[in-house]
Amino acid sequence: MAILSIQSAVAYGHVGNSAAVFPLQRLGHEVWPIDTVQFSNHTGYGAFRGRVWDPGTIAEIVRGIGERGAFRSCEAVLSGYLGEVALGEIVLDAVAAAKAANPAALYCCDPVIGDDLSGVFVGPGIAEFFRDHALPAADIATPNCFELGLLAGTAIAGPHDALAAARQLGRRGPRLLLVTSLAGPVNGQIAMLAVTEEQAWLTATPRLPISVDGAGDLTAALFLGNYLRNRDAAAALAATTASVFAMIDATERSGERELQLITAQDALVAPPRRFAVTPFP
Repeated sequence: MAILSIQSAVAYGHVGNSAAVFPLQRLGHEVWPIDTVQFSNHTGYGAFRGRVWDPGTIAEIVRGIGERGAFRSCEAVLSGYLGEVALGEIVLDAVAAAKAANPAALYCCDPVIGDDLSGVFVGPGIAEFFRDHALPAADIATPNCFELGLLAGTAIAGPHDALAAARQLGRRGPRLLLVTSLAGPVNGQIAMLAVTEEQAWLTATPRLPISVDGAGDLTAALFLGNYLRNRDAAAALAATTASVFAMIDATERSGERELQLITAQDALVAPPRRFAVTPFP
């Protein structure tokens, strides 16, 4: 079984598919990456080179995969940053093709819209596409706190607000949500919340003194990869939290700007530190 991952990609650094594919492979998954852009580096540097692939090219690649009969062995589709609405429509076509060939296939939507620091950083219509089209088609969604509030139309002050907003979004489609970048229950912590219709689980780690591009892409990929092991949301939350913390910690200690996915790769499968996951509220 394989995961189809449709995201951006960079030659230098780790965001989009460049942050998702290798971690999923280290978890033991076959991955089919479709890169929506090929840039020299992520846009956080200000300057970059490369190009955005036109939606028609992406559609051709999806069609070619289907012509091989490969969607029968597709376990999940993962999507992240969308440069334009037309690309989102192609993602949903790929999801439909995967589910038609394998009804058990899942769609994990990382609704990349913005964050508390930058605000909305996607183009016109993208947020509305996620809200009105992608989320209703998704089985799993992985918004950060800012994105959750925007999609639900409500302010998120803490885990209780996040739980209510996640349940609201869940009624529109995704039966499992992972909310990231929440303020932790104790000062100096950062938390993640996994929510289903019936249950929710909270975990928190120390907030490290570094902000790393691609951490959200890594988190979404690891959560999907861990969840596919046994469809256990709490276990996926625990494993993902431990691995992401270990990776960010290794990056901070290295003094480098980019995620240390290669030098610290063992932390993806055997993180040295675990964190409690508790039912919430």
